[in-house]
Amino acid sequence: MSAPLQIDPALRAFVADELLTGLDLDPERFWSTLADLHERFDGRIKQLLRRRDELQAKLDAWHAEHGGGDPASYEAFLTEIGYLVPPASPKVQVDRVDPEIAEIAGSQLVVPATVPRYALNAANARWGSLYDALYGTDALPLDHELARGYDEKRGAQVIAEADRLLDEFFPLTQGSHADATAYRVENGRLVVATGTGETGLADPAQFAGHRSGSDGGGGSAGAVAAILLRHHNLHVELTIDPEHQVGRQHHADVADVAVEAAVTTIVDLEDSVATVDGEDKALAYRTWLGLMTGELVSTFEKGGETIERRVNGDRHYTAPDGSPLTLPGRSLLLVRNCGHHMFTDAVRVAPRSAGGADIDAAQPVAEGVLDALVSAVAALHDLRGLGRYSNSRAGSVYIVKPKQHGPDEVALTVELFAAVEEALGLEPRTLKIGIMDEEKRTSLTLDACIAAAQDRVIFVNTGFLDRTGDEIHSDFLAGPVVRKNDMKSTAWLLGYEDRNVDVALRAGFVGQAQIGKGMFAKPAAMAELLATKGAHPGAGANTAWVPSPTAATLHALHYLRIDVAARQRELAGRETHRRQLLEVPLLTGELTDEEKRHELETNAQSILGYVVRWVGLGIGCSTVPDLEGVGLMEDRATLRISSQLIANWLHHGLVDEQTVRETFARMAALVDEQNAREPGYAPMAKDLDASPSFQAALELVFTGRTEPNGYTERVLTTWRRKAKAQASSVAQASTA
Repeated sequence: MSAPLQIDPALRAFVADELLTGLDLDPERFWSTLADLHERFDGRIKQLLRRRDELQAKLDAWHAEHGGGDPASYEAFLTEIGYLVPPASPKVQVDRVDPEIAEIAGSQLVVPATVPRYALNAANARWGSLYDALYGTDALPLDHELARGYDEKRGAQVIAEADRLLDEFFPLTQGSHADATAYRVENGRLVVATGTGETGLADPAQFAGHRSGSDGGGGSAGAVAAILLRHHNLHVELTIDPEHQVGRQHHADVADVAVEAAVTTIVDLEDSVATVDGEDKALAYRTWLGLMTGELVSTFEKGGETIERRVNGDRHYTAPDGSPLTLPGRSLLLVRNCGHHMFTDAVRVAPRSAGGADIDAAQPVAEGVLDALVSAVAALHDLRGLGRYSNSRAGSVYIVKPKQHGPDEVALTVELFAAVEEALGLEPRTLKIGIMDEEKRTSLTLDACIAAAQDRVIFVNTGFLDRTGDEIHSDFLAGPVVRKNDMKSTAWLLGYEDRNVDVALRAGFVGQAQIGKGMFAKPAAMAELLATKGAHPGAGANTAWVPSPTAATLHALHYLRIDVAARQRELAGRETHRRQLLEVPLLTGELTDEEKRHELETNAQSILGYVVRWVGLGIGCSTVPDLEGVGLMEDRATLRISSQLIANWLHHGLVDEQTVRETFARMAALVDEQNAREPGYAPMAKDLDASPSFQAALELVFTGRTEPNGYTERVLTTWRRKAKAQASSVAQASTA
């Protein structure tokens, strides 16, 4: 008999009225399954969390005596205490993997599940307008003020750049795409008319198909409405429409160039959301469910009009041999669950006592267990073909699991997924796992982590902010660490980025799984993205995170330019020794007072800018201005690195408590100014003591030394609940 559950009413209603609709599951079975999973895994999860604490205590004692030590002695110590495990030689063998993961290299979006509009934007970002991305950003220099409406001078600049890119990726036998006067299809071949005759693709196999006007495209019936090209497994569509405003200007009536952009998207239940109760969890789950059924809708006001956004349908073409060709209109969707360390009051489980269940002693359920069950049940709508559109054509569910510490925790996740499959009657290994390589112990034992999930793993990904936050916390007592930006050039970080690729390649990820790299955080800096983010596919990563659909479109150009599969073959056999990751990033030499002041201000402002939205507004991911006013797409990881750095410096005496408090007070006034136009924003500076956001920010720093693994969730959740309670009290008083 399952233990009794206390379930938040909003979550209970969501499960009964939405999640289970159309499935052969009833609420009683769902909740009893959760109770059974809790009984099976709760104790083991807590045992592994205690093991983390034990290892950290040993790390603290060693670093207090040896400082940073040297990599060889550090490695010997970590092996002695069981932090390191013997090297493994995994050979990944994963079945039923969609080509978006196994074969196609491309951009990846991460989107908060609590904002349906953003989730729809991300899902629909499988195809992006290159014209729009070039026209409306700094990707191309702008030497004049744009005219209202459509600016033909800017349009000509965009068309010229698109022609240049087409020449690079899809060269013609003779001449340039800029010479084209028409695109036609004859006998399954692309014919390009120019002022001097006709030509075609230098590689005719790059022609993938076309759509005629009668098939639903623009232009007149029977005329070619779209030309489909393919390079490096990515598609590019030339949309032909002589009646369109841009098509009229274009020399061959091309109204747009649509690029296959966000090939995959992670719908996030973790670091980019602020979910502190059942109501919040239901909101996040509702988005994932709506994407699985294809019924998610978002309605919003824009430019004085009411806009309704839905999931895009598939795209239909005629292949060169005359057969029908259908391409997905949406990103392949993955879902990121919470880590093992998180528990939620949305469901509480009463422990057993001699007289039955002790309701008063009910404990929060492991949030990752709840996430796994809901994620899988929602995906049943897709797996059983009940939705409007298909997500996984291979019949899999892709769950990204963050914050795992070493192979034992990965093995527990694998067992959890297997238990969920069994409970729901799913075929074994339907639930695949993406491993976030963002904790030090996981980085150092990545081969063993992959071995623990070698028949399920479809993803490993690096993350600078979280990984650095864990590095600082792990080495906390070794000494003061280098400044945040200086971390990017340290030996351990460079080794970490390379080793992630090397281990995955040796394990056989090519053709089976993604090797990912982290976020480019500046959504307004697309010229910088174009100039720098090509380093990620160049490093052998077949996906990398971008901050917006527009960024996904522009980052797709890097995958069109770089043959990632060929680059991975070049890198195969490279050996990055894990000892490089054991070079502790400690300061050498003295910092000036000005350098200390700037670093403290930078990190304090970053913490406050994010926390004030998380705690005060329930926004888990947004563009947050930095100290210089540059907008950065931030999630919870930014708090971990910044709070750990200040806490480290405070502990080692580089800064004192009074200076920290004074700096936070000054930065609160700046953050208030930056957010003055944010609807519902509650300023901090006019009463710092009464501001939940400000107090949360301080607590993140002052408890950073003792907070397990330097995580921020406990502090944020505590203060967000207080802020919600305050807002509820005010609302009730105003209606009394």
